[in-house]
Amino acid sequence: MKIIGFLPKFSVLFVLALLLTITMPVVAQLNPPTTGPSLQLIQKARTLYNQGKFAEAVPVLQQAVKAFETEGDKLNQAMALSNLAASLAGIQEWESATAAITSSLSIVRSQPQTDSQKLILAQSLDIQGQLQQERGHPQNALDSWTEARLLYQALDAKNKVIESDLNRSLVFQSLGMYPRACELLLENLNINSETCQVSPEALQSLKNQPISLENIRAINSLGHVLRVVGQLQQSEQILLLGLEAANTLNIPQQQAEIYLNLGNTSRTLANQPSLEEQEKTKFEKSALDFYQKVESSANSSESKLQAKLNILSLLVNRKNWQEAENKWQELRPLMSKLSSNKTGINAEINAAESLMYLAAQSSNRNLFYGEVENILNQAKLQSKELGDPRLQAYALGAEGKLYEQQQKWDQAEKLTTEALQQAPAFQSPEIAYQLFWQLGRIRNAQGDISAATTHYKQAVNILGSLRGELVSLNPDVQFSFRESVEPVYRDFVGLLLKNESPSQENLKQARQTIESLQLAELDNFFRDACAQAKPRLIDEIDPTAAVIYPIVLKDKLEVILSIPGQPLKHYTTLKSKEELESAFKQSLSSMNKLSFPKERLAIAQQLYSWLIQPAEQDLTLNKIQTLAFVLDGYLRNISISTLHDGKQFLIEKYSLAITPGLQLIEPQPLAQVGLTAIVGALTDARQGFAALPAVASEMKEISGKISTNILLNQNFTSQELQKQVKGISSPIVHLATHGQFSSNAADTFILTWDEKVNVKEFDKLLRSRYEGKQKPIELLVLSACQTATGDERAALGLAGVAIRSGARSTLGTLWQVNDQSTAIFMAEFYRQLSEEKTSKALALRNAQLKLLENPKFQHPYFWAPFVLVGNWQ
Repeated sequence: MKIIGFLPKFSVLFVLALLLTITMPVVAQLNPPTTGPSLQLIQKARTLYNQGKFAEAVPVLQQAVKAFETEGDKLNQAMALSNLAASLAGIQEWESATAAITSSLSIVRSQPQTDSQKLILAQSLDIQGQLQQERGHPQNALDSWTEARLLYQALDAKNKVIESDLNRSLVFQSLGMYPRACELLLENLNINSETCQVSPEALQSLKNQPISLENIRAINSLGHVLRVVGQLQQSEQILLLGLEAANTLNIPQQQAEIYLNLGNTSRTLANQPSLEEQEKTKFEKSALDFYQKVESSANSSESKLQAKLNILSLLVNRKNWQEAENKWQELRPLMSKLSSNKTGINAEINAAESLMYLAAQSSNRNLFYGEVENILNQAKLQSKELGDPRLQAYALGAEGKLYEQQQKWDQAEKLTTEALQQAPAFQSPEIAYQLFWQLGRIRNAQGDISAATTHYKQAVNILGSLRGELVSLNPDVQFSFRESVEPVYRDFVGLLLKNESPSQENLKQARQTIESLQLAELDNFFRDACAQAKPRLIDEIDPTAAVIYPIVLKDKLEVILSIPGQPLKHYTTLKSKEELESAFKQSLSSMNKLSFPKERLAIAQQLYSWLIQPAEQDLTLNKIQTLAFVLDGYLRNISISTLHDGKQFLIEKYSLAITPGLQLIEPQPLAQVGLTAIVGALTDARQGFAALPAVASEMKEISGKISTNILLNQNFTSQELQKQVKGISSPIVHLATHGQFSSNAADTFILTWDEKVNVKEFDKLLRSRYEGKQKPIELLVLSACQTATGDERAALGLAGVAIRSGARSTLGTLWQVNDQSTAIFMAEFYRQLSEEKTSKALALRNAQLKLLENPKFQHPYFWAPFVLVGNWQ
């Protein structure tokens, strides 16, 4: 469900006439105060405007325009026209407002360049930017506000320069340029950061700065940006700081806007897949509390209404149907108070979407459908009057979805097609992909598989072209990836494999689609395009390897088998997604049970029958030695090596590797000459993490097999590790330390002596090697990390580290490993690796088999957590 939030509006204030300017003495001296009817008109209009009586201000300003024109006072005529434009915008007379501001700018630009002229020009550009932003022309707004900023800078009007920057940051956000917006906001808050990170030190320095309205607005906007880019804790911290400042200055409306942003951040925190239900409920309650505070503190009725709509959305999301219905009864009479500006229209569309979910569960379904239709008809009319094609597309698309829900297919298709005309793929791809997906669903429901497949393909192609931009273009997408992006790929694969014997073309398309989904998930994980995809064939990489693609759909498990030189094969297991995931979870939980071998083997054999058994004959005939898995969903969390055919574990039959897709595999094998490693290790307890005493013997064993440069305990700092990685061309980086993989990049980290190194900082640290044109890291080993407990998609973090680090291969662990067995495993792994013509996958297999042969470590808990991600050669 979407949430409505403030991209906090820094609305343009009523422009002061030159004769009323008191904040800029240099201007006042240039144009001394005068008296007369013109002055009285401006004073009256300004009072009306500040009271929100825009309709009454309009005729007064029209009189002032004529009076200044009669007097031949061109600059004040331009000023009056600018204020007329602002007042007309206040009553949503968009065309008239645009005409007024155009006239104002034409007049002021024709006047000699003086400080007075520059001030009026800058103020008029402010209003033009506001209008352009409101009407869906952000790039034009950016140009206007950039020009205004230069003028204010020339006039040494520092507060107005800051205000221009805040306005520009809003444009960057609406254009999806969140890093640029973040950079601008941090600069205005005097925070130094290269990666949009707000450190505890930066927060402290911000606390020590003078409190100002501009700072509060910048903090609120930064809190929004940090939420969008996934820095949820930082978003919460900085918003609380802004709230404290707003409380000090006693500005109720700013308090309300920050409360709304805090509610949105709390709600986003609740949506993290790694959360236990208790934590999720806690964050949702926090969001509800913040929204309720908006209701009680806001001066603006629109702010209060937005908070109520977010409460409705939250209740619907939590499936609290009766409470949601009661909330709507409270909201219904207030909907007419929404302004017909962009914020108001967005609120209408979001309300309609919440009601659609509510309608599906209500006995008053038809009543709700009627109300949704009325709201969307209003939104369509208002967005057309506003002249914003994107809003028109959203409104039309939402109405198409309404008719889709009612199975009125012709109307649904007609409206969705109209929406696409307003938001073609080349202009608004983040809207177009959703509309093509909607058309695909509509056609599929009518049994037109061919047309449905075409529409789905268009949606997937757009998503592929967007890559990392998607999550920034639409902030809602990143935290609802599983609802608004992932199903597009899965539904498309389902269509491609709908027949029992799909064509080779369909199988190739399905394989490519599931790899594209893996890339999209990684992009969503990092909030940017983190990997450059280059299509590869398995034949190019390893003629003795097969690639297995398990794909979890709603009602079945599809598996595609790719063997060099052979047509693609495919086999199906008819099980619901719930049954499949239950089996996967049982497999993972059985790894921690040192008893119950029969139960563990039973589930291992079941998974084998689904994933491997149908391919056994082909694998044998083609003399396959290595199996590479492109794992899907929860399957990433289980150890494939534990699959069992009734006689042997899979690791006893094949070398195994995990890859996010052949598109991300570099075909170069690990050089087998002069193996050396940079080793970072912690044996002592540090930062709340337990000691790892057996790491010392692990280091000793590795050093006995290959040449190493060891950073131990106090020497293993992030700075020293970066120095070693950048300065030494060792092909292996081995880290024996605590760490965690999570589906949230902010919770994925590696522990050094001095800090937790977040995955984004970690990739920057490792990639520093390329600045010195050193050889890439061939193998990254993380020997004591684990996936986050309770996080169903935690292994995505391992894949993220593997890809983002720039290493060709990563050896990681799925759960917390045993110190003693790990030391034995690592010694054998490096011994194998140092032998000529031993691949990384084979070295891993032989090291695992060594533990399996040891009576003390035969349980999969000891040998199964080790997985190789990336290139297996």
